[in-house]
Amino acid sequence: MRLIPSGDVRLALFEEGERENPTILLVHGYPDTHRVWDEVAGLLGDRYHVVRYDVRGAGQSGAPYDRRHYSFDHLAADLGAVLDEIGKPRVHLVGHDWGSLQCWEAIGRPGIRERAASFTTFGGPGLDQAAHFLRYGGRREVAGQLARSWYIGAFQLPVLPELAWRGPLPRALARSMRLAEGIEPRPGHPAGTLKRDGHNGLALYRQNFFTRLRAPADPGVEVPVQLIETSRDIFVSPKLLASMRQWAPEFWHRRLAAGHWAQRSHPEAVARMIAEFAAHVDGGASTRSLRRDRVREGRGAYQDRLVVITGAGSGIGRATARAFAAHGAEVVCADLDREAAMRVAEDIGKDFRRTAHAVQLDVASTTAMEEFAGNIAAQYGVPDVVVNNAGIAVAGPFLDHSLDDWRRTLDVNLWGVIHGCRLFARQMAERGEGGHIVNIASLAAFVATRELPAYSTSKAAVKMLGDCLRAELAGHGIGVTTVCPGFVSTAIARNATYVGSDLRELAELGLQRRGYPPERVAAHILRAVHRNEAVVPVNAEGKIGYAMSRISPSAMRAFARLSGVVRNPVVGR
Repeated sequence: MRLIPSGDVRLALFEEGERENPTILLVHGYPDTHRVWDEVAGLLGDRYHVVRYDVRGAGQSGAPYDRRHYSFDHLAADLGAVLDEIGKPRVHLVGHDWGSLQCWEAIGRPGIRERAASFTTFGGPGLDQAAHFLRYGGRREVAGQLARSWYIGAFQLPVLPELAWRGPLPRALARSMRLAEGIEPRPGHPAGTLKRDGHNGLALYRQNFFTRLRAPADPGVEVPVQLIETSRDIFVSPKLLASMRQWAPEFWHRRLAAGHWAQRSHPEAVARMIAEFAAHVDGGASTRSLRRDRVREGRGAYQDRLVVITGAGSGIGRATARAFAAHGAEVVCADLDREAAMRVAEDIGKDFRRTAHAVQLDVASTTAMEEFAGNIAAQYGVPDVVVNNAGIAVAGPFLDHSLDDWRRTLDVNLWGVIHGCRLFARQMAERGEGGHIVNIASLAAFVATRELPAYSTSKAAVKMLGDCLRAELAGHGIGVTTVCPGFVSTAIARNATYVGSDLRELAELGLQRRGYPPERVAAHILRAVHRNEAVVPVNAEGKIGYAMSRISPSAMRAFARLSGVVRNPVVGR
């Protein structure tokens, strides 16, 4: 640590890593100090020259006597003094909360914008950008952001905010961090100077907010900008953040399932995003997630996303693989039939000029699924979407089902889904950038039939699994959708095992006459992922069956007693 002069204060400057490495400058927010970055700085220090400083009035830096010297002009001058001390022509800026606000302001100024190689922002938009949103945003969106920003008005009151910082506010802040974000206080954060820092920093709001909002400057900047949207940040609305993409010619909008202090709760993910972006701006290759999150006109809905689909060799799986590829995704087509998977992957390359991979996979095998998930992450990265589609059917009365029929059905239809969920959900959660899991169930999940006891049991379990996972994984930003098709014209009836009477021909004919193509199911799947829907019944019988199962379960039980193979050849796919 060393002190450097900047106008009427001396700033406490901290450096880590080799000075020969590219420099990343981390700017903290209010009421933090440079110590909020401890974990992230430690993760970056082996590859980068990491610089932090306490802003004026915080931590070990001096505080100006004149409260007017907390204005953006003085904050920008402080940043310029730090850049002068670093002595490099270009550095990568990272700002959080108020650090983000002052960096937005500074990178538009001559003398600083030329030295900013890139800017990573989270936890706080620029005031010029916010002013434009408040003037021209939708009425509901603006009202939502104003409700989140109530504390800004409170900070304008005389005396009361100062008393709050001397009284209950420090304890309330620590309690909020613990309960809302799972962050335990540690040495350095919250800082030992918190009461003084909170008191001093009130001038940041009083000297800048309403002055700038009344007379905003040009919001546009010339620096490549990476926005990290933390999904549980209670202070900034997604609509405001989404509006910021128009102000930078090169803009990446990345998402992290975290709260306001993401650098504390998810330091590995934050450090990785900062490093990926800085390396790319410096001329390195773009990672998949950077390509995925680059904001550009004309991008496909799933451009550069990695989608894994089991049972992709035919039917719904094949149609879904092609639909995702048509919208820009890179697809992994997994199927027990390797040749079928290869045909689908080759057709995707020919028809859509997209990358597709074929993998032979037995979803019923724990070992095979674990190897498959590990290989996917190692070779292609963590998937953005996983569709657990592989399934089989055994048709016939319960008393004609053998133990092997039950084991095989549950191994594929239920355990295959469990394996896919547990393995890929863990990868998605550890990555921290969210994702989506789609489990293909069936009308049979909620419509009982005498002729499909094992199949219906497995699909009902898949639906309940989806409900449980959706509740648990929401906190990680991972959506879970259970798709329940009715009768679909696929080969499932032809490939089913029949016990008791063999009604294969009748079942095949029934699905053929239904005439509901798997491509329409695929369209429902893509729409469900986009909307993050929980349960999606597909086609008329699927929707009617789902509604009736909720309205009158007794009527559905009566239907089950009357149902037979002739009227109900293979419920679902």
